[in-house]
Amino acid sequence: MAVVRKQSSRASGRALFRIGQVLVLMLALVGTAVQANTIVRVSTTYGDFSIELFDTVTPVTVRNFLNYVNRGTFNGSYFHRLDKGFVLQGGGYRFQPFVGPIALTQDPPIVNEYRVSNTRGTVAMAKQGGDPNSATNQWFVNLADNSANLDSQNGGFTAFGRVLGNGMNVLDTINTQTGIFSLGQTHTQLPLANYEAFTVVKASNFVTMSTQVVQRFSEALAVFESQSGRLLLTVDGGESLGVYSLSMSLQTSRPGVVFRLNADSMITLAIKPVGAATFVTADNKLRIPSMEVNNNGNILVYRNVVLALSNAQAWEFTLESFEQ
Repeated sequence: MAVVRKQSSRASGRALFRIGQVLVLMLALVGTAVQANTIVRVSTTYGDFSIELFDTVTPVTVRNFLNYVNRGTFNGSYFHRLDKGFVLQGGGYRFQPFVGPIALTQDPPIVNEYRVSNTRGTVAMAKQGGDPNSATNQWFVNLADNSANLDSQNGGFTAFGRVLGNGMNVLDTINTQTGIFSLGQTHTQLPLANYEAFTVVKASNFVTMSTQVVQRFSEALAVFESQSGRLLLTVDGGESLGVYSLSMSLQTSRPGVVFRLNADSMITLAIKPVGAATFVTADNKLRIPSMEVNNNGNILVYRNVVLALSNAQAWEFTLESFEQ
């Protein structure tokens, strides 16, 4: 095990230069392995889950969904409908304090592409009743096998992806841990956490999400993606700051290894996952117990990675030490 130690500035410099070379080089590498389908990682108040999209089976629907994801439209939005044991639906609204729900901007409706059955774990587009070709930005996860109902209704609901790995555990947690409240015509089955009826709804009560395309499916709490230069993290900031899911972007134009926090990716978590990174305000250090570095499917693991807050105004962190 090679450990970078702060007391040896020469050794530290060589090691930091080496990992910097590795990370930056990976951004330029294009490997031979190709992901068959696009993967989108969804961060929520109750943890992350990933969706494999059916790129070739439902191409119009996938392109439509990715347009919203790549523009960051879903970041900071929330799941506005939970029919327990049936579907969890989102993609339609963002909450603005002192204003309320704000409808997300919609692209034109798309053609229906029903080809895949709405079984448990599939992800499908919502649409207006009586109009098969009316889907825009709202989508849902099937919490159960809904094929008997949704495969034949309204031309069949287009399932354009499926939840991977243990991701349904996150959806099941939302299904069981939140209450359902009616707060208006568009929010008759709204899932809220830690909310008492007839009180003021706060941003912290919503089951919020952010979405981003990833190169490879992983359930690790810390993953660096070579193609995008993004570091995906779950961070525990203690009682004063709370627990967050977030992403950071590698600043390739800077000397050394510098990451900048993507503010719109931050999701406050209602859970505290084991093995999350920690941020301590006493020394402004971000400590990552284990970090996957994904070079187009080739995986390296760095341990005890330490990033120091080097620019508080821009929320930039500089690599300080690690173990390999």
